[in-house]
Amino acid sequence: MTDDKKPEENKARKKKKGMRLPDAYIILFVFLVLAAISTYVIPAGEFETEESSEGIDVIVPDTYSVIDSSPAGFLDIFSAIVEGLISTSTLIFLVLIIGGVFAVIEKTGAIDALVTKIIRITKNREWLLIMMVMIIFSIFGTLGIIVNAVIAFIPLGVILARSMKMDAIIGISIIYLGAYTGFAVAILDPLTIGFAQEIAEVPLFSGAPVRVVMYITTLAVTMIYVIWYANRIKKNPSRGILKDNPFPKDSKDGMELGRQEMKPKHLFVLLSLLLGIGIYVAGVFTAGWNLEEMASVFLVIMIAAALIGRIHVNDMVSTFMEGANSVLYGALIIGMARSIVVILENGMILDTVVNFMAVVTEPFTSTMGAIMLFIGNGLFNLIVTSGSGQAAIVMPIMAPLADIMGFPRQIAVQAYTMGDGFTNIITPLSGVLMANLAIAGVPYTKWVKFALPLVAIWYILGIIYIIILVAINWGPV
Repeated sequence: MTDDKKPEENKARKKKKGMRLPDAYIILFVFLVLAAISTYVIPAGEFETEESSEGIDVIVPDTYSVIDSSPAGFLDIFSAIVEGLISTSTLIFLVLIIGGVFAVIEKTGAIDALVTKIIRITKNREWLLIMMVMIIFSIFGTLGIIVNAVIAFIPLGVILARSMKMDAIIGISIIYLGAYTGFAVAILDPLTIGFAQEIAEVPLFSGAPVRVVMYITTLAVTMIYVIWYANRIKKNPSRGILKDNPFPKDSKDGMELGRQEMKPKHLFVLLSLLLGIGIYVAGVFTAGWNLEEMASVFLVIMIAAALIGRIHVNDMVSTFMEGANSVLYGALIIGMARSIVVILENGMILDTVVNFMAVVTEPFTSTMGAIMLFIGNGLFNLIVTSGSGQAAIVMPIMAPLADIMGFPRQIAVQAYTMGDGFTNIITPLSGVLMANLAIAGVPYTKWVKFALPLVAIWYILGIIYIIILVAINWGPV
C-alpha cells in the first residue's frame, strides 16, 4: 500500500514543481525585454523642454517631432539594469538602512510590546486595528511623507496581520494601501500636487477642501474593502487568496507575538522612533529634506534605540546587518523596475506615447475629455511610476488640453494625480510594490487578484469625482 502511494506522491511533487510561478525578478526581466523590443516598433520622438523653477526639465506643448530611431541593443538590456540600480541607489540604501534599523528596534522588544498593547485595545475588534493603522499611514501618504519608505514598515504590517490570524496580504494592505490611498488623492504632497499645480500654473495647494472630501471618501471605501477581505478569511482561512500558506515569507514562524509587556524602555524606544519621524516631517516642510535625510534620521533612531534597550554595539551592528539583509531582495528590485523606464527613455519612445495620448484625447470636450485624461494617465502610469517624473512629462500636455476641452486646469491636475496613484498598486514596474511583495513573500499574481477589484472601485470613484468636478467647474480655490 505504501509502494502504491509513492508514485502518486512523486507525481504530485513534479506537478507542483512544474507549476511554480516565476520570480518577481524574472517577471520584470520579461518586461525589460519587451520594452527593448518596443524601441524597434514604436517611432522615436521628442518634445522640446525647458527648465522649471525647481530645476526639472518640463516639455513644451506642440513641439513634438519624430527623430532618428535609437533601438536598444542586446547589451543595452543589461546595462539598463546597472543604470536602474545606480539611479535608484538613494531609495535602495534607504530601504536597507530602515530594514536594519527596524531589526534593532525589534530586538529591544518594543515592537512586540506595541503589538501586545494594540491587540488588547482592539481585542475582538480587528476592524478597529485595521482602520487605525490605515488612517495613520494614509495621512503620511497624503502629505507625501512616507510613500517610497513605506517598504520599511511592511514587516510591521505582517506582524500585525499574524497577530490577527489573517494573512500577508492584509499585512501589506494596512500599511501599503493606507499610504497609497492617501498618495493617490494627495492633499499637500509637494512632489505630486505641488509640482503638477506649478506646471499647470494653478495656485499652490489650491482646492484643498475638495481634495479632503475625496481623500476621506476614497480612504473609507478602501478600508471597507480591506475589512471585508479580513472578515472573509477570519471566518474561513481557506477562502483567502493565499489559502493554506498565509505567510509565505515570515521569518517569525513559531515565534509567540503579543506576549511582551510594555516597559518604560519600550515606551522610550517607540517615542524615539516617533520623535525621529516627527523631526523628518518638520524637515520636509521647513528645510526641503529628502530621502538622504530620512536615512540619516533613522540611523540616529537606531543608535538611540540601542542605547535605551542596552544593546551592545557589536550586537547592534550584527542585528542591523541581518535586518538589512532581510530586505535586500526587495531593495534591489527597485532598481530592476527602474531599468525598464531607462530602456524606454534611452530608446526615445516615451515622448511618442505622450504625444499619442494628446492626439487621442484632444477631440473630446468637457466631461468626457477629463475622464479620458484620467484614464490615459492611469495607463501611462503603468510605464512611468514616478509621481514627479510623470508630472514633468504629462502635465505640460494636460494643462493646455484642459483649456481646449473647456474645463479648469485644476481638474487636469486631479486627473493626473488619480491616474498616477490608482494604478500604482498593480503595475509590476513599480519598484515599491514589487519590493513590498518580495518582503512579505506574496506572489505578484496573488496580489493582483486581490488588488484589481479595488483599482476598479477606485476608477469608478475617480470618474464620479471628475463628473462632479466638471459640473461645478472646480477651479483654483
